[in-house]
Formats: sequence, C-alpha cells, structure tokens
Amino acid sequence: MTELQIPALSALTDQQILTSLAAVDDIRESYRVLEKAGLNIVGEVLKGQGPFYELDHYPQGDVFDAESASQYYYHAHRDDHDEHGHFHLFLRNGAIPLGEAPVLGPAGDDQVVHLVAIAMDAWGYPTDLFAVNRWVTDESWLPANRIVQVLERFEMDHAYPSWPVNRWLTAMVRCFRPQIEALLLHRDQVVAAHPLPLEETLEDRSLDITGNLPIDVELWATALAEEQRQRAGRRRA
Repeated sequence: MTELQIPALSALTDQQILTSLAAVDDIRESYRVLEKAGLNIVGEVLKGQGPFYELDHYPQGDVFDAESASQYYYHAHRDDHDEHGHFHLFLRNGAIPLGEAPVLGPAGDDQVVHLVAIAMDAWGYPTDLFAVNRWVTDESWLPANRIVQVLERFEMDHAYPSWPVNRWLTAMVRCFRPQIEALLLHRDQVVAAHPLPLEETLEDRSLDITGNLPIDVELWATALAEEQRQRAGRRRA
C-alpha cells in the first residue's frame, strides 16, 4: 500500500503557516457565531431541506459561487465509517488551469475537479479529510499536480445557504492545505499502483476512498503556532 505522507511542519514556508493560522481564526469565528445561536455547520446545511436521505445532495441543487467557480454539497453514504455525513468540495472549469483534457469525465466547459471531502460528526464538527476515486463524484480526472496549483481558488463568498458555513469551508481548505495536497498526490499514487488499466481503475467500484486523514483544528493550530515560535526564536538567536 502506498504510504500517505503529510509534509513536515519544518517544510512549510512562513507564509503557509501564516495562511493556515489566519484560516484557523476564520474557523473559530464561524463556530462562535453559530454556537451563540445553538447552531452548527451541518444543521445549517440541512436547514429547511426536509428528511435527510443517504446519497441525496444537501442543499438540493448543490451550492455554487459563480465568481470563483467553486461548488460543494453535503451527503452521507459511508456505512464503514463513524460519521454523520461529509462535504464534497469542487472547482469547476473557470478555475481549472488550461492543459490536457481529462482522462475521463466531463470536459470543456463542464470540467469539474474534486478537491477533498470533509467528514463530519453528529455534532457538526470535522473529523477527517479524504480523497476519492473518479467514479465517486463523476469528476473530470486530472493529475493531482494540476489541482494543487489552484486549491486557493476555492472560495464560497456568498450567504447561501449560510454565511458561516461558506466562510468555514473556505477556511478549511486554507487551513489544511498541506493535508489536502498530500491526499491528492497520494490519490494519484494509489490509482497508478492499481492492477487495472487507468480508465478501468477510475471506474472500479472496489476502489472508492484512496486516502483518509483524521484532523483536529485546535491540535493543528497548536502545532503551527509552536513551529512559528521556534522559528522566531532561532532568528533571534
């Protein structure tokens, strides 16, 4: 099995650390305003949507930001994982750099790439990040090195279905960018190591999740801040 490797904190640039820590502040602020009203991230997405059915997308019709070409939806279908459900995050054609056409999946103006999935617990907080095979989301299959170039383009900058949720999702991508990059690069390694030819592998229902990483916002924030302090100390020495 191909090993999933997260970049060491020491390998991150000062700017990457600052960006992740700023995103932590946005995540905390999203929680703060929701918790004051007794709300949470998942509840906001399901609000007014009727019964919660596995595989259905919430909110109905997905959420799009036309300016950033960003998209997401929430749903559930993983019987083998202790989660309430998960978000799938995408970028559409307007945010995808020009290059070779996808190996499989929508092409041209319909191109759409999956960035990451965020698993949520029953209380509306994130537990894991994971990457998936092509057939799971019917995405346009592009190499990971093209997708990681544009991760920062994911931005939900409007208030539907919830401003705190959209701000939170945008911040999650910035906060955990090193982990998302690692999942995407590992995804390509897993697919390349599969015994079937590439196009068959991308449609192989026995391969759905290619990699999974548990996450904890506060533990990650503590590690980032400590790395920042150590660097500052070395510069003063």
